[in-house]
Amino acid sequence: MLQYEELRLSLKECETPIKELEDALGLKSMTKEIEELELKAAQEDFWNDIDNSQKVLQRTAMLKSKVEKYNRLCSDYEDAMTLIELANDEEDESMLEECTQAVNSVKAELDSQTLSTLLTGEYDSKNAILTLHAGAGGTEAQDWAQMLFRMYHRWGERHGFKTTTVDYLDGDEAGLKSATIMVEGENAYGYLKGEMGVHRLVRISPFDSSGRRHTSFASLEVMPEIDDTVEVDINPADIKMDVYRASGAGGQKVNKTSSAVRLTHIPTGIVVACQVERSQYQNRDVAMTMLKSKLIEIKERENLEKIDDIKGEQKEIAWGSQIRSYVFMPYTLAKDTRTGFENGNINSVMDGDIDGFINAYLKMQANEKLNNSNN
Repeated sequence: MLQYEELRLSLKECETPIKELEDALGLKSMTKEIEELELKAAQEDFWNDIDNSQKVLQRTAMLKSKVEKYNRLCSDYEDAMTLIELANDEEDESMLEECTQAVNSVKAELDSQTLSTLLTGEYDSKNAILTLHAGAGGTEAQDWAQMLFRMYHRWGERHGFKTTTVDYLDGDEAGLKSATIMVEGENAYGYLKGEMGVHRLVRISPFDSSGRRHTSFASLEVMPEIDDTVEVDINPADIKMDVYRASGAGGQKVNKTSSAVRLTHIPTGIVVACQVERSQYQNRDVAMTMLKSKLIEIKERENLEKIDDIKGEQKEIAWGSQIRSYVFMPYTLAKDTRTGFENGNINSVMDGDIDGFINAYLKMQANEKLNNSNN
């Protein structure tokens, strides 16, 4: 049947890219490293150093996950090809939809794993710290910031990442003034770094009794979480610590004690806060991690080649500086001003379907690097 032959040829086009992906991912070196790490884990004194042991196990799990994902892609390719050939031999039209879904699934996973090879920045593999700030505009802008807060949480859930609200400052009437989210997972920062910037909303405001159209702005800062392997010298005398009672949104538990912590780095004016943990000491540890990440970013500015790898261009939270526009009225469209990628299903986008924007940005960055290397 013609439909099955077209599907077979479409799937056949993935064969060479899948083979090339094995080299791009470095599967052979990964397998060798897994064997070496497992030998370390088998040594009698392995658990004498708990911190190092955990790092070895985490590294092993991460490498195994990559190998398993690639092997599963190869298996899915073979299964899809077998399914198409079987359906074609039996001329069974009822299997056409299943075969089409199988081919699309293989292509989507191939694209996803190929994109992961573009994440070669020094900090791309790290967890990501997202900080949202509502722009000017009062309640409308604060509600928009909360919509973005939900969008990034949903994106994290879609990808199996752990998302934790580290800090949350309620809006005056609705929404939020600022919030910080920790996104934990492999390459979280690499995927999300392109989301940094000003996000613009156009809609009929539910807070306007006249039903007028409003434009609102919110900014997103994306930082890599810097772990203990990176040394950052911070003078305790340079840190001012304030404690306060935690507040939460959406029915979250509110602490009755002053366990939330706000740290101010006096020389730079950097302020970080954490209220998610139960104790003041735990919140301080998380806040210190965030402060280290921000100080590393400042230090990296001295190396012009690494600025873009850490933090994108900073812009005012206002008109003309947005990286993306989300239009709810008079039509529905989300469009990235840098890549031109757009999605008309605005509800899906707000529900965390932003992979198209992320992938388009990564491809744009890869092409720019390739062009610069050729010049």
